[in-house]
Amino acid sequence: MSFITLKNISKSFNEGEYVLKDINLTIEEGTTLGILGRSGAGKSVLINMLRGTKEYEPDTGDVIFNIAMCENEKCLHVETPSKVGEKCPLCGGELKARELSFWKAGRLEKAAIRRRISIMLQRNFALYDEDTVIDNVLKAMGDEGRYEEENVYKSIELIDKVQMTHRVTHIARDLSGGEKQRVVLARQLAKNPSLFLADEPTGTLDPQTAEKLHQTLEDSVKEEGITMVINSHWPEVMKQLADYVIWLDKGEIVEEGSPEEVVEKFVETIPEAEKVEKHEHTVPEVKIDDIKKHYYSIERGVIKAVDGVSLTINHGEIYGIVGLSGSGKTTLTKMMIGLTEPSSGELEIRLGDDWIDMKKAGPLNRGRVTPYLGLLHQEYSLYPHRDILGNLTDAISLNLPAEFAKIKAAHILETVGFEKEQSMEMLSKWPDELSGGERHRVALAQVLIKEPNIIVLDEPTGTMDPITRIIVTNSILKAREELDQTFIIISHDMDFVLDVCDKASLMRGGKLLKTGTPEEIVKELTGEEKEDMLRG
Repeated sequence: MSFITLKNISKSFNEGEYVLKDINLTIEEGTTLGILGRSGAGKSVLINMLRGTKEYEPDTGDVIFNIAMCENEKCLHVETPSKVGEKCPLCGGELKARELSFWKAGRLEKAAIRRRISIMLQRNFALYDEDTVIDNVLKAMGDEGRYEEENVYKSIELIDKVQMTHRVTHIARDLSGGEKQRVVLARQLAKNPSLFLADEPTGTLDPQTAEKLHQTLEDSVKEEGITMVINSHWPEVMKQLADYVIWLDKGEIVEEGSPEEVVEKFVETIPEAEKVEKHEHTVPEVKIDDIKKHYYSIERGVIKAVDGVSLTINHGEIYGIVGLSGSGKTTLTKMMIGLTEPSSGELEIRLGDDWIDMKKAGPLNRGRVTPYLGLLHQEYSLYPHRDILGNLTDAISLNLPAEFAKIKAAHILETVGFEKEQSMEMLSKWPDELSGGERHRVALAQVLIKEPNIIVLDEPTGTMDPITRIIVTNSILKAREELDQTFIIISHDMDFVLDVCDKASLMRGGKLLKTGTPEEIVKELTGEEKEDMLRG
């Protein structure tokens, strides 16, 4: 069913220089239109014209919306044309067919259409920087009844749709660019749009982050049957998302049709990109350069606990720091998370798009990143006088609505290896009712529920039985996949590191001897290290 029709649209900003020229196009309800073209082709102009941005009114032609509009003049709620004859969801009036020239419509009618249009812009993060992710989404629903239970649940559902449940209580300013875009997407979906416009939403993101957002658009917009218009200079985006594609060049449609046909012709006109080997984890999150920690002892003189270590840990890696007791691995980790001051060197952690100097104290420096660092000590303990739900929420000052707290706690327990039904039952149990392996997994869940960006596990297999060890291995891998987190594992259990880590560094006598895959590290172990760090 025809939803939007563009008839003979032309637009110029300087006399005689057309950015759009004689555009004729029909957008069907529930479909995705892809606009392909190089930079400057007129893609963004067309998107903003559909949005109703004042400066983009066409010089000639009509943008016609075929809609269902509430007959009640005090309501004027707008739905898609397939809803004609149904009752208005706001006032109960009848939805009647209307054909409106968008730019020539009355003020109230135009405003009614615009309320049902959402847009994502390229790298324009329209977020409340000081608010959490969930508050940002709730605010997009308007002031009336914002914190009612129904809206809270809807917000949680939208955050889950855009794959941001692991950041729901994070402050917006501390998110990465790709994460901010996903929150923007959740905010726009919260407005319940009939038309979703996406203007190069991933144009400035790295390929891995862009792919995640494209998938989110497919799951959250396209699969929900919302009419979408997306422009991009990435041909693969058209193939993934669009049902119908137009190719704009110098403001004119030069080709239109199926994504496969149009993309094939478009690709023939551009040079083939140089193929770059794809790496699984390439975005640095921790950078350490020549870091040192020296102590002075009257008996032993200067003790070089960490002596000139340099390494980089990428986002999403499970990174092992291995060595015998006294090798310096624990001291290095304490410096990473701000528990110990370095004697010299550089140590930075990425938070959102900013790099934080961990040597500098204070709320605007190290204090800004420490809330997003999680640490599971080898000597972990649970609060004995609180049930598991209390251990996962109240005991760590995580203030959430009661029902949401249960949902989130149960989900985290599933992440660390409990079955779905078992997770809900676990919430009312007490720590002394659990086995040692179960308590260990709850302790890991206690770290994960705080939604840290980086999780440090200090000798996580120290007291584990073989079965729990396997479960925790799987839990870490699952948490990395589902929660998009980085793990740093301090261990002398080389078998565990071989099972779970992507990369590892071997420390000996305060120095970093080797960095590579766990298999490469094994080859560097001395006889003593092999005896102490490998089972056989």
